[in-house]
Formats: sequence, C-alpha cells, structure tokens
Amino acid sequence: MVYHVCMLSVELVGVQVDPSSGAAMLVLREQEAPNRLLPIVVGGAEAASIAMAASGKQMPHPMTHDLMAALVESFDGHLDAVEVTDLQNGSFVANLAVSGPTGERRLDTRPSDAIALAMRLHAPLFVSEHVLDEAGTIPVGEHEEYDEQAIDAEVEQFRILLDESDPWDFLSDSEQDSPPDLDSAD
Repeated sequence: MVYHVCMLSVELVGVQVDPSSGAAMLVLREQEAPNRLLPIVVGGAEAASIAMAASGKQMPHPMTHDLMAALVESFDGHLDAVEVTDLQNGSFVANLAVSGPTGERRLDTRPSDAIALAMRLHAPLFVSEHVLDEAGTIPVGEHEEYDEQAIDAEVEQFRILLDESDPWDFLSDSEQDSPPDLDSAD
C-alpha cells in the first residue's frame, strides 16, 4: 500500500515518569506553530536508553540501541529520519528511513526503538500530520496568545531535568532490583 503522508518535524523535549503509575512517557513537540505536543508511552528500559542518549551519557557496555547504531554505521548506512506514521488501535507505528550502499529502505519499528536510535545517530524526527491531529495536544489554551518564549523555557526545563536525571530512574522498581548481567551475556 503506497500512500502520501505529510510529515512534520518534531523534537524530543522530555522523558517523564508518572510517579503514581511508574509509566514512562516521551514527549515530542512539533517544531512549527501550533507546536503540538505528542506524548508516547514507552517501556522503562526504552525510556532509560533514550534519556541516556539524549543526555550524552554512556554505559560501560553497549546497550542494544548502541549496538544498532554501531551496525548502521559499520555497514556504511545512514539513519536519514525517524517517522511516526500512524496510530493503530492506540499504538503508534514508526519507520526508520535508512540509506546505504544498497539504496534506501524503510523499516517498521516501535517509536521508542526508533527514537533511541535517532538520539544516538543524530537523525531528525518526524510525525505525520494526521497523527498529530489525532493524538497531539496544543500546549496553550485555545484562545490564549501563542508564547514562543514560554514554550522554549519549558523545553529548556525538560532538558535540564534530562541532563540531571539518572537513566536508571526510568526503570521500574522490579527492573532496578535485577539489572541485567552484561558481563555474562553471550
């Protein structure tokens, strides 16, 4: 099925954990007005991986997304973009737009894995207009004046929180109690 979708540029503005439920959520923001926000619920491990990459921190041993990034680069590939293309039955659908010596490919993936890889390879993020229309929210009231400085200040606060956060904070208590044994995994 071939379809044409209007893709809009977004940026990752935060990774949050709901203190009552422990659910992790990514927040993407449309780069052009009206600057809709798109929350995407993700697993704790994926949130930790994204937060770690966004803050520039590295684990002593490569994580799965680090390995994926190394594979793309070792095969002379390039992650051209991450595209959140659809919302089906409450789940977001995403593609990796990858190019390399064999041409261009679009690979289906979970948005969390795609964004974790994009953070490592500095690839742009896009969301289809119809996904933002369906699931995005406008950060200011409907009749309020759009305030670019207030939104930028809020984004900066998210970035500071991200820089000061320990990626392990995004894991549930059960995941923290039994971290993977990276040295013995073969």
